[in-house]
Amino acid sequence: MMFVEARVRRRKRPVTLEPKVVREKEEMLAELRGVRERTLAFIEETRGRSKYWMAHPFLGSLNAYQWLQSLAAHEKRHMKQMPEIAGTLPKTVTSLHK
Repeated sequence: MMFVEARVRRRKRPVTLEPKVVREKEEMLAELRGVRERTLAFIEETRGRSKYWMAHPFLGSLNAYQWLQSLAAHEKRHMKQMPEIAGTLPKTVTSLHK
């Protein structure tokens, strides 16, 4: 999972981000919270089971626990990207979000 978190090898996003999918900040945060709640519920429902397997495009076949580990590592990767992105924004934009 260190490979997922490490930013040694840059990846391109699989699809182009279309402006129509970007919504207001609070709406997008609410959607993220909903997904997180469903993920936590799934963890509770499947605790102790690893019979669920699914292919990952880069890591091969992962069980449910490994998928959750990769989600956490992927989130850490994005947390590392945020300061880099913020550093490239015009000062007027970054000062609005502090």
